[in-house]
Amino acid sequence: MPRPFTLFTGQWADLPLEEVCRLARDFGFDGLELACWGDHFEVDKALADPSYLAGRHALLDKYGLRCWAISNHLVGQAVCDHPIDERHQGILPARIWGDGEPEGVRRRAAAEMRATARAAAAFGVDTVVGFTGSSIWHLGAMFPPVPERMVERGYEDFAERWNPVLDVFDAEGVRFAHEVHPGEIAYDYWTTRRGWDFVSAGHGDVPWEDVFRMLRSIGYQGPVSVEWEDAGMDRLTGAPEALAHLKRFDFDPPAASFDAAFSGGDR
Repeated sequence: MPRPFTLFTGQWADLPLEEVCRLARDFGFDGLELACWGDHFEVDKALADPSYLAGRHALLDKYGLRCWAISNHLVGQAVCDHPIDERHQGILPARIWGDGEPEGVRRRAAAEMRATARAAAAFGVDTVVGFTGSSIWHLGAMFPPVPERMVERGYEDFAERWNPVLDVFDAEGVRFAHEVHPGEIAYDYWTTRRGWDFVSAGHGDVPWEDVFRMLRSIGYQGPVSVEWEDAGMDRLTGAPEALAHLKRFDFDPPAASFDAAFSGGDR
């Protein structure tokens, strides 16, 4: 049975959510992975206004869409990052940035991620996707040479800041899905040296058929979320094209072993 395909709304947050819903429906998507920026999913409103989440569900229902995950990459980035500077001011809500004092930003970001877990649970969603930031990514150029103890302290800092956040996720029954990405604690030059350019699915060199075959082999039944990015293509053209390309590989597994026809059975 075909799995659902969703559109991640982070690259569409300049549009009102209702407009994104209309586009996603017309493109052929089954749902949205809602970003916690723009007006798509506002964590503070989700917890403060009893009507907010019902309104979000009603809007999705209006366009025949569902939501299996929300994403709070931008705030998650600030939980561990060093340095905290004007780059972060450009991506964070004003209430998280505050006066810009770095440790205050990190603490408010961590509190917001705990709130995101609670908001997701209240919304009926069991997965939050995001970034973690890293206090040692800026050391990645490796000159001057980085003592091993500095790297160890970076992981200790990550544990101290994120374990209390993840405790709330556990308590709420929500998973935090860490996107392994440059700038994050789980991405470094030892584990990944491969670079890339962001292009629409089908225009790069990702072996998508292999990906879908592996998803079937491990029994994954969840949605496939399309994070559409391509600086050389209009998104109104690229997003539906990417969806059509990926759906080609979402074929049903065989009902029986391919060599079952060779069995003689009773004779």
